[in-house]
Amino acid sequence: MITPARSTTVSDAARRYRRSLLTIGSFILPVLVWCAVSYVPFIWHPKVMVQAVGGVDYFEPGMLVDRDEFNEQAAAMLTQKRAAPQGTPANPIYLPAPHQVARALYTAFTAVPEQKGAPWLHESLWHSMKVIFWGFLISSVIGVPLGILAGTYRAMGQLCEPFIEFFRYLPAPAFGALAVAVLGIYDGPKIAIIVIGTFFQQVLIVANTTRKLEATLIEAARTLGTRGVRMITRVILPGILPDLYRDQRILLGWAWTYLIVAELIGTSSGITFFITQQARYQHFDNVYAAIIIIGVVGFGSDLLLGRLGRKLFPWDSARKSP
Repeated sequence: MITPARSTTVSDAARRYRRSLLTIGSFILPVLVWCAVSYVPFIWHPKVMVQAVGGVDYFEPGMLVDRDEFNEQAAAMLTQKRAAPQGTPANPIYLPAPHQVARALYTAFTAVPEQKGAPWLHESLWHSMKVIFWGFLISSVIGVPLGILAGTYRAMGQLCEPFIEFFRYLPAPAFGALAVAVLGIYDGPKIAIIVIGTFFQQVLIVANTTRKLEATLIEAARTLGTRGVRMITRVILPGILPDLYRDQRILLGWAWTYLIVAELIGTSSGITFFITQQARYQHFDNVYAAIIIIGVVGFGSDLLLGRLGRKLFPWDSARKSP
């Protein structure tokens, strides 16, 4: 006979196993679709890669041409009793196959960049991470305390939130020219765009999180004579800390979404410079590799922060577990 404790343990293990399978499947399914589009000739493949030019003067081996154009030229060569071109179905140059992107991902870290003086991928990535770090740090240092104050004191919320609500609808990139004029052409305006893109959202989200704190805790603290700074540091901040931590994880993801636009302002730099340079020379396998790296770094950091949050706030994880 299975005891209730034993049954609960088995069901928890089954849930974790199922969740792990679904997580892995969420990544495998898009890759399988990508592989099908890349490797199965009768799925899409709107281009033809020329293998033999036949009698067509302007064809070259390895050239990509539209399927209709290739068929027209092949029919014309047959009509003229000349050698018909030979080719295989192919995708456009902007959709490289998974193995090409995997090879580009490897060579980007091991091979010297083709363009003289161009930064390595890891150098570009590290530069972008520093821009994200400083932008989000500045936003958090100002936005989190202001959000807590706005959520704690009604007068403070009524004073600052209407303007913040208005300002958050203004697109951060619109301030690019102004940021360059004030801060120069290097990293200053890029960090400023990250700050503008996250600060106003941060204040509103943190204020809303603060208001969700149970009113009974605040009333009990007031009954015991807690006021002012002690109320915030001893009651409100410890009470909202797990939710505040989750808010910061979400907002950090928003900071990453502003990165590409931010790095186009002033002097191009970071991972954006790498992507634009590779796209200029039609090295789209390197473009995809850089985009994947951004996703890996962002998703990996979020997983690490999530694991750290479970260690820092075990009581909250237990309360929210199914």
